[in-house]
Amino acid sequence: MPNRLRALFCDGLSMMRGKYLPPSKFGDASTRFAVATFAVHYDRDLLLDAPGAKVREGCPDMELRWRGEDVRDSWEDGGKIVLGDLYGGDGEPLSLCPRGALKRAVADWTSMGFTPKVGIELEAFALQIGEDGTLRPYDTPGAIVYGTGLFADPLGFNDRIWEMADQMGFNLDLITSEYDTPQFEYTLTFDDAVKAIDDIVLFRLMAREIAFEHGILLSFLPKPIADAGGSGMHINFSFTDAEGRNAITNAAQDGLSDLAKGCVAGLLRHHKGLAGLIAPSVNSYERLQPASLAGYWQNWGGDHRNVTIRTSSAGDKARLEHRMADASANPYTATAAVLQAARLGVLNGHDLPPMETGDGFEHTDAETGVGADLAEAIADLKADTALTSAVGDDLVANHIYMKENEVEKTRGLEGSALRDFYINFI
Repeated sequence: MPNRLRALFCDGLSMMRGKYLPPSKFGDASTRFAVATFAVHYDRDLLLDAPGAKVREGCPDMELRWRGEDVRDSWEDGGKIVLGDLYGGDGEPLSLCPRGALKRAVADWTSMGFTPKVGIELEAFALQIGEDGTLRPYDTPGAIVYGTGLFADPLGFNDRIWEMADQMGFNLDLITSEYDTPQFEYTLTFDDAVKAIDDIVLFRLMAREIAFEHGILLSFLPKPIADAGGSGMHINFSFTDAEGRNAITNAAQDGLSDLAKGCVAGLLRHHKGLAGLIAPSVNSYERLQPASLAGYWQNWGGDHRNVTIRTSSAGDKARLEHRMADASANPYTATAAVLQAARLGVLNGHDLPPMETGDGFEHTDAETGVGADLAEAIADLKADTALTSAVGDDLVANHIYMKENEVEKTRGLEGSALRDFYINFI
């Protein structure tokens, strides 16, 4: 492969956009894209009135900037790769930039004396591509939940993913088979929020491209196989204080600090609005159902996988796990939204309701879930002005417009037809 730089950003629909550039760009540098990229949908339709995309203003440039210290070796032989921040034509940070939204969320928490730490769990289904282009589930005849080895992955593409992750400096916590087959989970270790999401965005792209070399389409779509389970993008987070201590736990109380309780209360208060940002595809609502272990209910609990917010107060490893999101969401936007909803709970002193006592299958204390579909979720997001303002009014306005169009574009599509609207991108 040629010696070149692959400069990338993750757009509002969670698609990776970029350019190949010469080695002269390995240092502090930049390149330009049309801001109208934020008006281009999965089906390549250019939406003329997408807010902030300036399609009717001549499709002017935005600038992607990066630092040389952020350039890293790529999984493509001989190449390097980098993620950057987007700036508008006026030289100011672009308000539509998802990475910028996460940086603002981090800054908001930092101003309160806390540093967000994030760890992402991704789930994905492996589909084999037939000679005629049709897709079928990857043949894993001996796979089981928590399966490893050849029966779980006969082609060994996950071995190659792990090998390349090591070479690129990604700190993998685990790869394992999930409950359904052929489904896999990929988890990276906790890190500072922006670095953690940079890593998961690049890891996801790397994993898809390596799997594709093996004839596998690795799909992070929330529900690519109708009669199988769903795939989530669990957002685990905690905070360190000025002394470097985990601020989620408090042994003198019942394990959770007042900060953690405020975070959970905020996430519950903004439960319905969050769905429109972190479960933002029509396909998301085939996964996001009651009794699905998928973050449907407005509830929380301890070591309980059938609640939306799962808490751990295990000393230095204490964390909060938000289980609603899926990878049709931009990981920067989704993490920013979760951090901001949690922050609003702390700032506004929201009361924490009792934890869930039901099993989440046949019995639940919760009375409220998410909207029935993406249209309802977007309506709930519109109504949650505190959350939209915290995440970024311009970014959310563009997101809402694109997603309302997505509802119309997919109307009447079911099963594989709905899946195929998304499958090459998620």
